[in-house]
Amino acid sequence: MSSVKEQVLSILKESRVGTMATIHDNKPRSRYMTFFNDDLTLYTVTSKDTHKTEDIEQNPYTHILLGYEGEGVGDTYVEIEGKVIESDDESLKEKVWNEHLEPWFDGPEDPKLLILQINPDQIRLMNKKGQPPQTLEL
Repeated sequence: MSSVKEQVLSILKESRVGTMATIHDNKPRSRYMTFFNDDLTLYTVTSKDTHKTEDIEQNPYTHILLGYEGEGVGDTYVEIEGKVIESDDESLKEKVWNEHLEPWFDGPEDPKLLILQINPDQIRLMNKKGQPPQTLEL
C-alpha cells in the first residue's frame, strides 16, 4: 500500500490540467490551468497581463483541484490549498516551456511570461474508493 504522499505525487505526475481558484472582488474565480510539479511544489505559467495576477497580488492564496479524469464518482483527485509566489526565474521558465505555450508567448524569454509557484499548505487525497479524504500533513 503506497503512502498518501506517493499517491498524491502519482496524481500530480499523471494529471497536468486542473482548476485554480483565486479571489476577485471578494468572490472566488476558477480557471483551468496546466501545472508542473517538483515534488509537492506546483508551477503554472500565466501572462503578467491577466486578472489572476491582479487577484494574486491582492490575495496570494489559492485552491487547486487536480486529477479528476471524468470517469465517475470513484476518480481519485487532490485538493491543494497553498500560497502563490510570482517568479521571473529564467531557469524555471526554461524548465516549464513547451510548445503548448507558443500561441500565447514568444518563448521562455517573453517578458509577459510569468511563473506562478504554488507552495502547498495542505493537500487532501479525495475520492479514494470507499475511503474518507486523507490529508497529507505538510
